[in-house]
Amino acid sequence: MTITHQDELEALQEIGRICANTMQAMAKAIEPGITTAELDAIGRAYMEREGAMSAPQSTYDFPGTTCISVNEEIAHGIPGTRAIRTGDLVNIDVSASKNGYFADTGATFRSGVVHPRLDRLCRDGKRATQIGMAQVASDRPLAGIGKAIGRFANERGYTLIQNLASHGIGHSLHEEPKEIATWPTRGEKRRINKGLVLTVEPFLSTGGLWAEGGEDDWTLYASPSAPCVQYEHTVVATDTGPLIVTLPG
Repeated sequence: MTITHQDELEALQEIGRICANTMQAMAKAIEPGITTAELDAIGRAYMEREGAMSAPQSTYDFPGTTCISVNEEIAHGIPGTRAIRTGDLVNIDVSASKNGYFADTGATFRSGVVHPRLDRLCRDGKRATQIGMAQVASDRPLAGIGKAIGRFANERGYTLIQNLASHGIGHSLHEEPKEIATWPTRGEKRRINKGLVLTVEPFLSTGGLWAEGGEDDWTLYASPSAPCVQYEHTVVATDTGPLIVTLPG
């Protein structure tokens, strides 16, 4: 989607705030013993109060309102009976729609005190997303996002999951430009047009290179097996840089 009118931006910002607030409400409830299904119910109740609809459910018939991935699960985890423990990494990915507009956000949260190496990974994962978003502006190369994130990851001794990409969004959950790499690539010639709506969501890992499916049809795991974090925002490209729409408020 490319924003061309102020009312489009305002509608996008509304659903962006709903997604961000949903994620924050869920994150505040993380404590040892709570199940991922209970966290998901908090997200579902918040969305319903705001008149929003779960995008994974409406688009892909996902068996949950939000995606919750714990530790070895890196994406698309199905909410269920798994109980959160102290020291866990809990990734919450929230995407939703309202009045025909979609937004998508995500973050990895710590349950209590985590291992120092995982704490550093979380801090650097958030920084990697910020670095990627800083490359979003009118007439900038799309490849600049992955190039900048890749330089940061390499300098800090990390790897990047290379088959989970960022994407266009706005009137649907996944739309053009699709497969926006958050790792260095060659041959990417597309440029960012003014008003383009897209996600920036690198998956930073201590050794993982690929996302692979497990026993169910949804949950993804790092291969080689290694801790992984994801932070995600929906942004709009402007002449002066990225306008983040998935901010709580």
